[in-house]
Amino acid sequence: MKPRHKRIALIAGGLVVLAVVATLVLRAFQSNLVFFYSPTQVAAGEAPKGKSFRIGGMVREGSLERAPDGITVRFVVTDTDRDITVTYRGILPDLFREGKGVVAHGRLGEDGVFAASEVLAKHDENYMPPEAARAVGDAHERAAANRAAAEAAARTVRP
Repeated sequence: MKPRHKRIALIAGGLVVLAVVATLVLRAFQSNLVFFYSPTQVAAGEAPKGKSFRIGGMVREGSLERAPDGITVRFVVTDTDRDITVTYRGILPDLFREGKGVVAHGRLGEDGVFAASEVLAKHDENYMPPEAARAVGDAHERAAANRAAAEAAARTVRP
């Protein structure tokens, strides 16, 4: 084999190795990529079917139910526009409270109940995950726009 052919074979082999490494890195990255969705997005069908994702918002007051086994809990996550029921089997974080922010990681079941494998609570009074804060803010804006439209319609209907 001529030196020129050896060099071409070496370069081709290096490119193949580089392509294999890039493919493995991208697959690992893609399998660890988890998206965040608000309850409104989940209700609209934007969340992936059969894949893990995160859902966030506020825990609805009075929605926390504990099963007799002491480990299984059920609660409702809301963005003030839509609600999603979440079930979780495990120990909740110490800061988990009704009326406070929460992010749950898991899958959406066929029955529309989100089965969480991990639940994260906010760490102080002022913190909320940016995605959850944005979702709650968007829901408040939609509610305000709906109220304004209803008030405008009521004013035009009056005799």
